[in-house]
Amino acid sequence: MQVSTSLSAGQRWSFAALLAALSMIGPFSVDAYLPAFPAIGRDLGVAQLAVQQTLSIYLIAFAFMMLWHGAISDVFGRKPVIVAGLIVYTIATLGCAIAGNIETLWLFRALQGMSAGTGAVLGRAMIRDRFQGAEAQRLMSQVTLVFGVAPAVAPVIGGLLLNAFGWRSVFWFMFALSCALLVLCVGKLPETHLRSGRQRLAPRALWRNYAAILRRPEFLLLACIPALNFAAFFIYIASAPAFLIDLLGVSSSGFAWLFVPMIAGVMLGAVLSGRLAGELPPQRTVLVGYALLFLGCAINLLVSSLSRNGVALHVLPIMIFSAGSSLIMPSVTLLMLDLFPTMRGLLSSLPAFVQFGFAALVAGSLAPALSGSLMALALGMVTLALASFVLWRIYSMHVPTRTTEFSS
Repeated sequence: MQVSTSLSAGQRWSFAALLAALSMIGPFSVDAYLPAFPAIGRDLGVAQLAVQQTLSIYLIAFAFMMLWHGAISDVFGRKPVIVAGLIVYTIATLGCAIAGNIETLWLFRALQGMSAGTGAVLGRAMIRDRFQGAEAQRLMSQVTLVFGVAPAVAPVIGGLLLNAFGWRSVFWFMFALSCALLVLCVGKLPETHLRSGRQRLAPRALWRNYAAILRRPEFLLLACIPALNFAAFFIYIASAPAFLIDLLGVSSSGFAWLFVPMIAGVMLGAVLSGRLAGELPPQRTVLVGYALLFLGCAINLLVSSLSRNGVALHVLPIMIFSAGSSLIMPSVTLLMLDLFPTMRGLLSSLPAFVQFGFAALVAGSLAPALSGSLMALALGMVTLALASFVLWRIYSMHVPTRTTEFSS
């Protein structure tokens, strides 16, 4: 049973904005402190590799807990899990702000990662609880549009705070933000998962549900497609200090050169997805997204082979790529959520685990290996994009093409 969709346009945007703000916590916790890497290393007396591990540890914890947020919300409801996650995140962020050594920072970054994903996972499930068809795709696109602001402004805010007050102020800002969101969620966030549709908390049943989902080849294909696309441009996020400062000569306060165009692309893709909802079947929308994806890859390879000059030229193809990835995401996500309509919380968890598992791999090994060369970064992007497209073609050949809206 779904909740009524009788909301005004303003109410839908308010609902989407709150879900997007919750989803923003995860990427904001990644991007805001990137400019502070050198300062953290100096202050705590450790090498940059140790500081880099604060990102890897965060992403590993983030990915692991993605397996549980949705499953727990299928039992207790979406809102209680989100509120509990915000409480843990707020405490962890306070710990990061006052950490006196790198080991303490690793610990509280892990706690941040464990709790930061509740909004990202459950926001998708809440949309599918309440809406269906093209309306669900439009709202998913609106969330993506608002969500896209975080990675664009986070490194800019982080750089300003770093230069004015030091690296700890970045975490104090996150602490204040999480407190505000906690108050809003307690007072404004509706519960969308009705008691009649909730499941028992039974480990064996949970394992059976996981096993049933993982046995579906179409789920595995759909889960890996956006994860590979995200990993393809996350290479540049994880390599941002080396890409911008070492390879392109940008100052530590100039991270907006990468993040603003990248997120402009995400927002453009979200707008296109919303416009195409109900006009094109989802599989055609995905193909339009791949056209943008490979256009960005081609330009990136060309620019990387010619020169290190011109920061704008090097970030333009990343913007185009992120637009294609953002256009693909809502259609693929809704196709995936419709595979098991009674387990959408669980279905939101598994692909998020895959996505951020890939991101942790990129941050911990792939990005450091590729960040010494513009061409190596470009080749990493195109390789991951090609792998994603191959999986989409396999899915398309084995699943009948849908010519109408998503199923209810």
